[in-house]
Amino acid sequence: MSVVQQLAAGWLVDHLSFINQCGYEICDSFVCPGSVALHTSVTSTGGCHAASTSAAPSSLGDSPISGPGDAIETEGKMAKSRYVFREEFFDVSKPHIAGAPQEQLCQERPGVMLQIGFGVFLLILQKRKRKCVLNQGEHDALEYHAKIRERIWEGASRLVQEGLKSGFLHPPTAEPSRQKNVVPGHIGCGLAELCEMAKQFPAVIEGSQQAVRVLHENTSIPEQDLLLRVIENSSNSAKIVVLMGQKYLVPPKSSFLLSDVSCLQPLLDYKKKYDVIVIDPPWENKSVKRSNRYSYLSSWQIKQIPVPALAAPNCLVVTWVTNRQKHLRFVKDELYSHWSVKTLAEWHWVKITRTGEFVFPLDSLHKKPYEVLVLGRVQRGKKEALRKCEDVLPIPEHKLIVSIPCRLHSHKPPLTAVLAEFVKPDVECLELFARNLQPGWTSWGNEVLKFQHIDYFTLLQNE
Repeated sequence: MSVVQQLAAGWLVDHLSFINQCGYEICDSFVCPGSVALHTSVTSTGGCHAASTSAAPSSLGDSPISGPGDAIETEGKMAKSRYVFREEFFDVSKPHIAGAPQEQLCQERPGVMLQIGFGVFLLILQKRKRKCVLNQGEHDALEYHAKIRERIWEGASRLVQEGLKSGFLHPPTAEPSRQKNVVPGHIGCGLAELCEMAKQFPAVIEGSQQAVRVLHENTSIPEQDLLLRVIENSSNSAKIVVLMGQKYLVPPKSSFLLSDVSCLQPLLDYKKKYDVIVIDPPWENKSVKRSNRYSYLSSWQIKQIPVPALAAPNCLVVTWVTNRQKHLRFVKDELYSHWSVKTLAEWHWVKITRTGEFVFPLDSLHKKPYEVLVLGRVQRGKKEALRKCEDVLPIPEHKLIVSIPCRLHSHKPPLTAVLAEFVKPDVECLELFARNLQPGWTSWGNEVLKFQHIDYFTLLQNE
């Protein structure tokens, strides 16, 4: 389970464990001494699934699959190996910016808690070199932080203490940190650029081809087909696909569409209605503009995402929001009403180190150690639809998801386990603007395979 501890305040989540539990075991076919297996099947370790074998490689490209884990020389026995996500991407052993000792969650809570208000913030602001004049955005951010600060401190403190007791978290030691400087560099092909290239492909007449392409062992799919259809892995085994010469791991029981907002029609043609829709929009902000790290969407463009056409009755909609109050107000007051979604709750993702410290000081004026999730349900006024929600728990107004963040930019923690008690079993789930895949989910985005690249994984070989 990805949930390490669950308390009234929320959940302590192990993101790395989640990835590896729905990960990949490779079982090679039985071969004679000195021979080489020509094909391997990657089987989910999350269940007891039999491995499948064939005499041809599985690929979405024109070249055969080769490299680690694709062919293992054996001596008359079944060879097994599996992929796991590289641990160093979750090796966050010290804060990005250290806070004062009394601000750290791994410490015992002081007997008298400092009451945070604008007076304290102004004292902090006076240390800044520039003149202490707050603009409206800064004023709104401080007001919001003052409102939620105590709740985040209290809830995260309790979850961290349980994590320390269980051994999942470890108290800081006097030894110098050996944290690795992980710089992944450029991994994989330019997926977003590839989506731009796809716009040059000949237009496809609606209904002239199937909306979905199912992955099989002996299937080769050209890039054009890949970019114009939902790709579905309906088997119990994961697949390795090749795109522009790069290998990506596709987990079992998952499907995805690699496209941008201009090419969403295949997702609509997929004819599925989703009970859970998680959205992580590329919000516009100054940092993104300066770094040119990824393309962002305006508020108007985000409103055009066809959530009502994709949502089942009473669909649970979860939207990741930056700490910019302008975006939070837009989601709650404008976006959700546009989609006929009723806002139900605000949750927070709290980011900590392996020692239980905030990754940023809780009262930092620049970056906070938390992000916001806004939860709501689609409302369509159907009495019979409303009755269907009576067998699940109502969404609580405040919850915390506390986890060690991935050191790769914008790799959000999994929500599958924490949402389980608020939705019916065996629901259809969709993630929009996804950068990775999950078993049981449909994922869409122009970088939907980004963190599925094989170089983010390590191959383990078993006896």
